Amino acid sequence: MPQNKQILLDSRPQGEASASNFKLVVAETPPLQEGQVLVRHHYLSLDPYMRGRMNEAKSYAAPQPLGQVMQGATVGEVMESRSPMFQVGDQVVGMGGWQQYSVVDAEPAERFRLDVAEFGRGGAVPGALRKVDTTNVPLSHYLGAVGMPGVTAWYGLVKIIEPKAGETMVVSAATGAVGSAFGALSKARGCRTVGIAGGAEKCKYAVTELGFDACIDYKEHKDAASLSKALKEACPQGINGYFENVGGMVMDAVMLRMNAFGRIALCGMIAGYDGKPVPMSYPQLLLTSRIKLQGFIVSEHMDVWPQALQELSTLVATGKLRPRESVAQGLESAPEAFLGLLKGRNFGKQLVKLI
Repeated sequence: MPQNKQILLDSRPQGEASASNFKLVVAETPPLQEGQVLVRHHYLSLDPYMRGRMNEAKSYAAPQPLGQVMQGATVGEVMESRSPMFQVGDQVVGMGGWQQYSVVDAEPAERFRLDVAEFGRGGAVPGALRKVDTTNVPLSHYLGAVGMPGVTAWYGLVKIIEPKAGETMVVSAATGAVGSAFGALSKARGCRTVGIAGGAEKCKYAVTELGFDACIDYKEHKDAASLSKALKEACPQGINGYFENVGGMVMDAVMLRMNAFGRIALCGMIAGYDGKPVPMSYPQLLLTSRIKLQGFIVSEHMDVWPQALQELSTLVATGKLRPRESVAQGLESAPEAFLGLLKGRNFGKQLVKLI
């Protein structure tokens, strides 16, 4: 069995996370037992939710345990199998974590009651490994557009915002893995779709390659009033649906432009990931505009994943969704790439290539 480089959470951040919170180790890979497979990871997914789990504070999932491999989604190849469910060479996606290899129990997920409670505890889910088809969808996209980020966008749009053709949809962090999928899904439903992103290059990409009707560079605006004025120009009919990834000034600006009976899907608030409060300047608008605001965790809605993944894979295969990826090289680069993601330095889905 191969030696396995791993990155552990070595300490909890005090304020901003830093590279010193992580530790690189080399471990022996245990021999396979009956019903297990050995997976070599090709790509590791880096996602903003990981920052919240580094804290010990109460949240929707258990904190990342200290001294253990950082949790995270991976795609890779089966190198050895002692299960009839998987063959050597199968391309797979799972929760392999920040390491080069994983030994996975390959029994069917149903046998292990793959349910909301298990995800809510943040535990490793045996049997969660699944095969993927890379004929029309690149393997890495199963960590982004055709994976958890894509399903996150789908659920927020379809189940919470419930768009109608002709309405105006807005998404923050528009060129990230979630935002780019949201754009394609929104346009497929006949909506005017406006993004908010950081930087002229990202905004140009949102319009020319992702198909957004407009994209606003929040870095050009010093406060919510200025950003809200730009939103008024981009959304002349107001905003019917908003997918929130950021919070803070961006959310304040959008709230000022929301139509009556608007809907907000609250996915993330990266402005507060360092533990600082994220105040809302205009909470009264929730009442006066009769706005529905609903937070959600996509792993609590496993029943919709097959339907969502089918639509997302079709959008990618037909070229209607062309996601971009930022790829760091080697497991050692994961901490710095992750810290960059939290600062918005990535362009599209942030991955680490492990082979």
